[in-house]
Amino acid sequence: MITTSGLTFQYDEGSVALENIEMDLKKGNIIGIIGVNGSGKSTLFMNMVGVLKPTSGAVLYNNEALKYDKKSLRELRKKVGIVFQDPDKQIFYSKVYEDVAFALRNLGVGEDEVKRRVYASLKSVGAMEFKDKPVHFLSHGQKKRVAIASVLAMQNEVILFDEPTAGLDPKSVKAITEIIKDISAKGTRVVISSHDMDLIYELCDYIYVLDKGAVICEGHTEEVFTKGDVINEVGLADPWLVKVHKNMGFPLFRREEDLYAYYNAEVR
Repeated sequence: MITTSGLTFQYDEGSVALENIEMDLKKGNIIGIIGVNGSGKSTLFMNMVGVLKPTSGAVLYNNEALKYDKKSLRELRKKVGIVFQDPDKQIFYSKVYEDVAFALRNLGVGEDEVKRRVYASLKSVGAMEFKDKPVHFLSHGQKKRVAIASVLAMQNEVILFDEPTAGLDPKSVKAITEIIKDISAKGTRVVISSHDMDLIYELCDYIYVLDKGAVICEGHTEEVFTKGDVINEVGLADPWLVKVHKNMGFPLFRREEDLYAYYNAEVR
């Protein structure tokens, strides 16, 4: 599992993007990393998958510091995958099937196993119907599904999602949310970076709050969102269910269905 110890990252021109980050991704099944744009979320993810190397401190996987030679990084990416915010940065081939198969073939996986994994991953994200389509004909939401399928086919132990619902319509947001829930339910550790607080509140069981490259708060979801005004102070908005709790005196609910049931039973 991924942990960080004193992780600091400084860009070449001197700006510090991350400072003394201490994280342990074993603390939840779905971890949320939240903060406004520019708080360091994407830079943190790039350090976690070895694309960037810390200026000081370390990223560790199963208690061993990452090594940055080609062979070591190749082994890491069999275990840790990332779904980028922009799927166009992750899709390389013109046809959906070929793109999902790319990384597996690159690792020398046999063609029968490639086919089995590609079909299974496309089915799990609801993308089988366009498996033979050219990628440039797909919508943004469909491309997101293909990008997720490409990572699922690798059978990673940990998957990092960078702003998974950015730019999606409500129907696609719901679909991606259900896909993430399913991935977690099957035993894969999920980490989500986002400034969509309703998404984070619904999905995550443990949260780290980033501000200007530093962790300023961490804890279980209910604790973080009800701990003073930390969410508002860093420029984020409370999830709507938390607003109902704070402003109307209702109990704190994690699901809107529970709020409606309470309202119908106790208020109406």
